[in-house]
Amino acid sequence: MKKIMIPLMLLLVLATSAISDNVFITSEEIKTIVSFLASDELKGRKTGTEGIDAAATYIEDYLKSQGIEPYYKTYRDNYKINEMDAFNVIGVLEGQDPKLKNEIIILGAHYDHIGYHSKAIDGDSIANGANDDASGTAVVLTLAKQLAKIKNNKRTILFTLYSGEEMGLLGSKHLAERLKSENLNLYTMINFEMLGVPFTDNRGYDVFLSGYELSNMASKMNNYNGSNFIGFSKVAKKYGLFKASDNYPFYEAFKLPCQTISSCDLTNYDFYHHVDDEADKMDYDHMSNVVNKLVPAIVAISNSETKEIKMNEE
Repeated sequence: MKKIMIPLMLLLVLATSAISDNVFITSEEIKTIVSFLASDELKGRKTGTEGIDAAATYIEDYLKSQGIEPYYKTYRDNYKINEMDAFNVIGVLEGQDPKLKNEIIILGAHYDHIGYHSKAIDGDSIANGANDDASGTAVVLTLAKQLAKIKNNKRTILFTLYSGEEMGLLGSKHLAERLKSENLNLYTMINFEMLGVPFTDNRGYDVFLSGYELSNMASKMNNYNGSNFIGFSKVAKKYGLFKASDNYPFYEAFKLPCQTISSCDLTNYDFYHHVDDEADKMDYDHMSNVVNKLVPAIVAISNSETKEIKMNEE
C-alpha cells in the first residue's frame, strides 16, 4: 500500500483543530501548577530536601495523569551529588512514525530552587522560585498535556525536569551525559527558563532564545508558529545566558541546537533568587499565551520530514 504523505501545513491545521477541540491551555491550569511548586510547603525546592521530593512526586503524578510514560523504569533519573541522592524526572511521548520516532526532541526545565534565603524579608526566608523555575516547569508540563492530547508527533518527545540546576546545572549535565552514552539520536533540545512575566518594553516579540545566532531555531519556530514569537535579547547575549541554563550541558554533549526560551532577561523582574519570587507575581495570561503559541511550533518540529533546525555555519 502506498504511504500517504501529509503536508506539514496540513498537520499544523489538524493540530490547531485538535487544540480547539480540546480547549487551549488556560491560565488557571498553569497557575495551579506554579502555585503548588512555589508554595511555602515545599520550602524552596532545594535539591536533596523533602520539598523537592514532593515536587518530583507532583510532576510524576501530573505526567502519569496525561498518559506520558516513564522514560526509564520509573520517572526518576537518579544521580549523586557527592553523597547526596538527587533525581531528574523524565517522561516520554513515543513518536507515531516507525522511522522518525527514533529521532528525539527534548523539552526541559529545572524544578529545583535555592531553598531558604540567607536574608529574611518581613519574616519570610523561603525563596519560593515561582519564576525561577516553577514557570518553566509548568510550561513543560502543560506542553506535555497538550501534545499528548494531539498525539500526532512522528518524532519521540522527552519531557525532562531537572534538579541540581542551582548547584551548577548538575541534573541536566548528568542526563545529557547519560543520554549521550546511550547513543540517543537527538534532533534538538529546547529548555524553558523564567517564563512567568512578560517584557515591560515593546520589543515586538514574546520570548527570547538564548544563543540566538547559533542556529536557525528562532526563525524556524517563528515560521512554524506564523508570527514573530521569538526574538533576540541583547542582554541575554551580553551576560552569556546561553551557557547559564540547562540547555548548555546538552549542547556540550551533542553539539546540536540546544537552546533556552525565556521571557525574563532580568531587565523586567526584580526578584531573581529573592524571597518575593512568589506565585502571585506571575502573569498567567502571558504564560498561557506562550504555551499555546509553542504548541504548533513543537508539533511542526516533531513532524517535519527532515531535521530542519540546524546549527548555523560559523
